[in-house]
Amino acid sequence: MVIPGISHDDPYADLSAYVSLPRISGLAVSPDGCRLILTVATADRGGNRYTTALWELDAAGVGAARRLTWSTGGESAAAFLPSGDLLFTSARPGTNPGTSRLPASLWLLPAGGGEARVVAAPPGGVRGVAVAREAGTIVLGSAMLPSSADAAADRELRASREASRVSAILHEEYPVRYWDHDLGPDRARLLVIEGGADEGGADEGGADEGGAHPAVAAGPRLRDLTGHVGRALTDEATWDITPDGRTVVCTWAVAEPAGSQRHTVVAIDVGTGDRRTLAGDAENEYDSPRLSPDGDWVAMRIRRRTSLQEPGDWLLGLVPVAGGEVRELTARWDRWPHSACWAPDGSALVVAADDGGRTPLWRIDAATGRPDRLTTDGAYASPQVSADGCWVYALRSSVDSPPVPVRVAMDGTGAAKSLLGPGYSAVPGRLEEITATAADGTPLRAWIALPRAGSVRKPYPLLLWMHGGPPGSWSAWHWRWNPWPAVARGYAVLLPDPAMSTGYGTGFIRRGWGAWGDRPYTDLMTITDAALARDDIDPARTAALGGSFGGYLANWVAGHTSRFRAIVSHASIWVVDQFGSDSDMAYYWHREIQPQMMADHSPHYFADSITTPVLVIHGGRDFRCPIGESERLWWDLVSRSAGADGSTPHKFLYFPDENHWILTPNHAELWYATILAFLAHHVLGEDWERPGILG
Repeated sequence: MVIPGISHDDPYADLSAYVSLPRISGLAVSPDGCRLILTVATADRGGNRYTTALWELDAAGVGAARRLTWSTGGESAAAFLPSGDLLFTSARPGTNPGTSRLPASLWLLPAGGGEARVVAAPPGGVRGVAVAREAGTIVLGSAMLPSSADAAADRELRASREASRVSAILHEEYPVRYWDHDLGPDRARLLVIEGGADEGGADEGGADEGGAHPAVAAGPRLRDLTGHVGRALTDEATWDITPDGRTVVCTWAVAEPAGSQRHTVVAIDVGTGDRRTLAGDAENEYDSPRLSPDGDWVAMRIRRRTSLQEPGDWLLGLVPVAGGEVRELTARWDRWPHSACWAPDGSALVVAADDGGRTPLWRIDAATGRPDRLTTDGAYASPQVSADGCWVYALRSSVDSPPVPVRVAMDGTGAAKSLLGPGYSAVPGRLEEITATAADGTPLRAWIALPRAGSVRKPYPLLLWMHGGPPGSWSAWHWRWNPWPAVARGYAVLLPDPAMSTGYGTGFIRRGWGAWGDRPYTDLMTITDAALARDDIDPARTAALGGSFGGYLANWVAGHTSRFRAIVSHASIWVVDQFGSDSDMAYYWHREIQPQMMADHSPHYFADSITTPVLVIHGGRDFRCPIGESERLWWDLVSRSAGADGSTPHKFLYFPDENHWILTPNHAELWYATILAFLAHHVLGEDWERPGILG
């Protein structure tokens, strides 16, 4: 979609160019700290999918980045071996014969150069690869059918199901879905690669030019460490292995009454498979275990369990691998740490945590729990500490900058140094902050994205964009819900953090807990008033947009004010009690969603008050906020339309094969094009122009 009158040197003005921008994710650091590996996604020529490739960076930021892999199946970095060889996962054709789909296999790329080769190709794919830093033992996750005794039996069972065209799943526990896919019939197990990766895979030889590889049998080298454990190894489960390769620590889900479950952390003996619980009390949940460099301690996230009254809390904790009391390291710190990694000497951990519209890196003293801030601005992800303990490597983004690799001094001195990675285009505008005060005296803040000075005529029409969650923050770059294509068309975009946002303390989240339509809504209106008071904003031309919980807020706004000219509601919640039971995590939502909350805060009760045109958007494979929410919303809108000819100002954009997020490049382009056309019609007063690809 090209916009007349706007420079097409700006990829944000051309949606085809925007969805084709390279997208960086993932970061792996070699044992010697000299090599950095990034995963970079680019759109294929047809715009049907993003394909990932591995790039190597110079850790000093001097040499140029170079691309390492090229297959059509795509690659993602997994881990380094002690030798410096790189393990990666790839769904390259030919590595898993006898299966119609292409599950990811584990590959090895030698440190000294040469062709990649397959290490393991279980029929259920590979994820979560962990390597013992000294012994080189490899533990990975792979999905297997319940009755499979080993990978060979699993392959035969899958072939039998496929030949019989059986797709049915018999569920015996909850949950049954996760985000965008069904759970089962195969479930994850932990597998150990016997003998390490240096002995070679079941087949030797390199990939051909198209990325294919000769047929590979799973081989006897994969040993099942856990057997079939049902729900225990969820899609969120992560694991780590001690340097000597003797013990795996892992997130482990356990069943509770009334369809609930909670996450614990367990230790598993690699030799025997014996399992013991390290952290598993009923008052807390535990995840993301990370072993200390000496293998004696496990760092993990602790979550206080939510209830009708309490939003819970996230802490960083430590527990001995040998067993003992869990020590709550950051109990006095009113921030939510995540992405923990250890300093090489075990004296500290580096974490990321939201703080006032940013996500800085922090150094947490392992003895005292004291947090020291390492960065001043931006949002940081995937932190890794260098082998000498001097540097933290991470991906830095911000609302106005996509992720880029950076190096940060471990002692917090100096600014983050950008490393030389794949390039990107600067955004077509500038970012400022807005502050206000809520009715209860609470300070509020928001980002506002504005066009470049002189690029378009003032005052600018305003778009209020509401983030998902509910806990969340406009602190980082978002490819899926990005303000800059709208800014390139002359809009100002307001990105507020209302009640329930992260980075302002647990009390700020508690302000809206169990009362979604109260302070989250009034905070949004207060900060919008502050934006509209600016001389460069046009108060007569406004719209409100939101996705997920932001979609809930968009629906709530539609039923409680007519101040906006248009509303966009993506993947939203419309009927709260229906959502609470139909979502893929009903047990979680029902801790907060109780009868009185449903009665007081369900947007559908205010359908009769909606007079603003609404664009409804949903994906058919959204299991977090199921499609039934938007189907009910659509009916409640059109059944109240008063046009004598049956016409309605509302529209419904439906993607049958997308999920909570619209991910494929061509669909993402259409998503933006439809939203911008809807806004141009209702906010700018232009004629309605249906995006051409919609026919």
